[in-house]
This record gives sequence, structure tokens and C-alpha cells, in this order.
Amino acid sequence: MKINLLFAISTIFLIANSCKTDIPKKEVSKTKEVRQWKPEDIRAIAGNRAKRGLISKSESATPGYILFSPYTGTTTFLMDKDGKIFHEWTGELSATLNGYLLENGHLIRMERDVDFPTFAAGGAAGRLREYDWDGNMVWDFEYANEKELMHHDLEVLPNGNILAISYELKTPEEAVAAGKDPNTIAKAGIWPDKIIEIKPTRPFGGEIVWEWHMWDHLIQDFDASKPNYGAVSEHPERINVNIKNDLDFPPMPPEQVEGMKQAGIFTSNFTSDNLASDIMHVNAVAYNPELDQISFSIKHFGEVFIIDHSTTPEEAKGSVGGKWSHGGDLLYRWGNPANYGRGTEADRKLFNQHDLKWIPDGYPGGNNFIVFNNDIADPNNKMPSPLGAMMATRSADPEVSIADIGNYSAVFEIALPMKGFGVYDISEVGRMKPSGPIWEYTSPDKYSFYSPIMSCAQRLKNGNTLITQGINGRIFEVTPEKEIVWEYWNPYKFDYKLPDGGVAQPGGSITQFGLFRASQYDADYAAFTGKELKPIKPQPKPFIFKMPLPPSQDGVH
Repeated sequence: MKINLLFAISTIFLIANSCKTDIPKKEVSKTKEVRQWKPEDIRAIAGNRAKRGLISKSESATPGYILFSPYTGTTTFLMDKDGKIFHEWTGELSATLNGYLLENGHLIRMERDVDFPTFAAGGAAGRLREYDWDGNMVWDFEYANEKELMHHDLEVLPNGNILAISYELKTPEEAVAAGKDPNTIAKAGIWPDKIIEIKPTRPFGGEIVWEWHMWDHLIQDFDASKPNYGAVSEHPERINVNIKNDLDFPPMPPEQVEGMKQAGIFTSNFTSDNLASDIMHVNAVAYNPELDQISFSIKHFGEVFIIDHSTTPEEAKGSVGGKWSHGGDLLYRWGNPANYGRGTEADRKLFNQHDLKWIPDGYPGGNNFIVFNNDIADPNNKMPSPLGAMMATRSADPEVSIADIGNYSAVFEIALPMKGFGVYDISEVGRMKPSGPIWEYTSPDKYSFYSPIMSCAQRLKNGNTLITQGINGRIFEVTPEKEIVWEYWNPYKFDYKLPDGGVAQPGGSITQFGLFRASQYDADYAAFTGKELKPIKPQPKPFIFKMPLPPSQDGVH
């Protein structure tokens, strides 16, 4: 039998909003031993009833200001480490993703366009907008149409241009022509990712001056009649078009999709035909100016990639040219060697990861990667993991249950295997180095630190690390020895809706305090020069979560 996904998500709602409800015992499988649930074992993933605001601050906390955008609104806040809001920017469109504070004091952020017709996924955006310190919009760039949609993340380059991630539509016929297994192609087609470089033309619009397409660098061993047929394990620099998508959805009838929309789990542009269209789900892009290389995180592959930015647009389509002489082929990849035919699921290191960053040169760990590894399964744990269970119920295994899943999150620092400046140590056989992270953060009990979606990590100049546990809006700072020296839980919730009444991003009740990311800026950052920084009055009003009253026996609340 196939477990109903809507039921699984409903279970998430109940667990996220109630941590004291008695749960009936689960009938134990005769084929394997399953630990019984106990009320004290249940993790309230969304933390809707948790204490919010500033939780703790020690003398070891790193001074500075935190920039964050609550998942449910249009406002970006700048906050000090005492939990006081010092500045805010509010626009007309959802700002649920990320924003960056530029050295001139401007804010640039991704916003959710209201009317793109084709694409449906968490992290959908379509707009880049820039605001001055006083909140005036000084640039508006739209990249949302029937064939392309900007999403998730941006990176401002030293020359002022901007890197961004975009879907591009490929029809089922185009996917078959590229050697993709027809049984894995959604009716609405598939949405591979590309990286674009935008030259702003303020106050409106911009010019695409460089781009890299996943679709130009494919290999496959499924259909020998196609020109990109080859041995996947011999070409780690290319991307297997038949990599299994971590979030393949089972068939879902329209009425079930509609139920998801009504619950706020799906956005209004999801359909039965496009649930499995998002094959990569790139969720972070970063740039190394010394190497002129771009890295990005591919959530559905469990991998991070590096490509050459020094190529011309034409060279980026092929395998020749650029500073590293590989054209647009991958210079490096890490996280899931099964994707290039040199490992199994047991060798995988990254699971639904987010927010890949290069640690700045001169910081502890400079030029290493830091990444939030969201959804690691621990075979030794039997505690319930509602969102992990939601993923698991997409299989046809009748034995899968929430109590069988035990997932946790970690922050990884990865030392890149350089054998020369900008050249990565890649053997002709075997898996990509390293074998694992050189530094890792998990909570002492593992399971109280878990965010299966969103989230980020940032290395600070003194070696501490700022972490955003996105699903419940928790931001905290840890030392290299993993001591928490500062902790804050986002208390702000809004109720932004699209013109059709739908939510801007999927999630429902489990993300109502969520944060996609948060970033820290030092007190001497150039953006603050000449600015009067003091707490605003009055402070924004926090949202107080109230449990709905249960119905009485006569049906009256």
C-alpha cells in the first residue's frame, strides 16, 4: 500500500503544534523492532509554543548585527545581539528568502513575483529588488516568465553584477532527447537549473551577460542512441540526467493537490503534473573572487558543484576554455558519489543541504566550504521525525512509519582538496576527497538540532559560527568547541498572501516562524558608516502563538 501524503503532512501539523498530546501505541511490526512513542520523545519541529526572542547571551558572543526576513512577511529586520531591532525594510512583495546588506547601506533581496505561470517550488522568487537605507526602492529586476524563473539565492560580484539561480523549462520531448528515462519525466516537463549573471540597469531591468546551463553538461547511460551516452563513472565532470531526485512525488490526484493548497502546504501554482518537475532544486550560490569560481548547492542531488566563471558565455556551454581549461564542465563536486557512478547510498555525505558558502580568506578555515546538512538519517535512533517521515512516505513500503525515522541536522566544514591554485585533486577512479568534514556541529543529543528545510551557517571572523535552524526560526552562535554563546528565536509572524489568496512559499503551520537564512555583519561594516544606529521605537510587536481550543462534546468550542 502507499501511505497517503496528505495524512503524513497532517501528522506534521499535529506534532508541530502539540507536544503533550497522548499518542496511541503503534502496532509493532513482526519483522522488525520499533521503539514505542512516548510523549517526552516528541520533538515540536516548528517550535510554535517555544519561548521566543533573546534566549541567552554570554560575554563570548561576537558583537555585530543580524539581518533576517521572517518567512511569512515582506519585512527584513536588522537586529543587534541583544535582540533589539535597529532597522527595517518593508516592501510590497514577499521577502521570505534572503537579503544582503551592501557596503553602501543598501539592501538587496529576492522577492516572490505574484504571477509567474509555469514553476512551483519552495524558494520561488522571480524578482530582485534593491532598497536604500531609507527604504526607497532603487532597482527592480524581474526574471519570471513561462520558460524561466529566478529562485532561492543571489551573490553580488565585486564588479556590482549579480549571480542568481534560475529554473528553465524543458518539455518532455526535450528531456527524452537528452536521454532521460521517460518514466521519470513529469507531464509538465522538467526544470533543470542554470546560473545567470545580471548587469543591473537601474532603476529597472538588467542585462544577462553570462550564463551556465546544467543542460549543456549532461551524460547518461540509459539510451545508447543519444549523443550524450557514455560511462557515467568515467565522466564526473558531467551530470547524469537520470540522477534520482530525492523528492520524487508519487502520483497525486488533483483533489489532493488542492487540499495541500488549502492547508498552505503547497503554493497555488502546484499541479498534479508538475510535482516532480523540479529535478535539481539549487538553493545556494557563492563566488570565490580569488579563484573566479562559482559554487552552488543542489539539494535534490545531495551535492555541491564548482564551475569556472572565467569562461566566455560560449565556452561555458562546452568543455574547453576558461582559466582552468574545462569550459563549463564541473571542476569539482562533493557529497554523493553514487551520482557519478563511484559509490553507493552508504557513501553519501550530504542530505537536502542548504546554504553553501566559501569561508572568507583570512578567517579560520578560510577558503573551505561551510554548509548546512539538513536531513541526516541516523539508523540508531527511533525518535519520531515528522518531516523526515513525510519524505519517507513517498515510497511504497508499507512498513514505513514516523516512528521508524530518526533524522538530525549538522553543519559541515569541508576542506577542498587542492593540488594547485584553483585545481582540485580528482582521480580517474574512486570518490572525490575529502572523506568527510574537518569540523562538524551537531547538538549534544543530535535530535534537538533539526531543520529538514531552509537554514544556513556562517563562519565569523573570530572562528565562531552563526547557525540558522530555519524551520523554527532559531539563530544561535557556537564556538569552535561547539559551546552555544548566543541564542535567539524569531518572534515575528506575518500573514502575507498572494493576490489569489495563496501563500507565497509552501509550509503551512510548520514554517510560521521560519527563517530561510540570517546573516551577521560586524559593527564596523562599511554599510553602517555615518548611520545613526539605535533601537527603533516602538519595537515590532512579536506574535504570540495560541493553541486552538479543542471542540467540546457538544461541538461548541
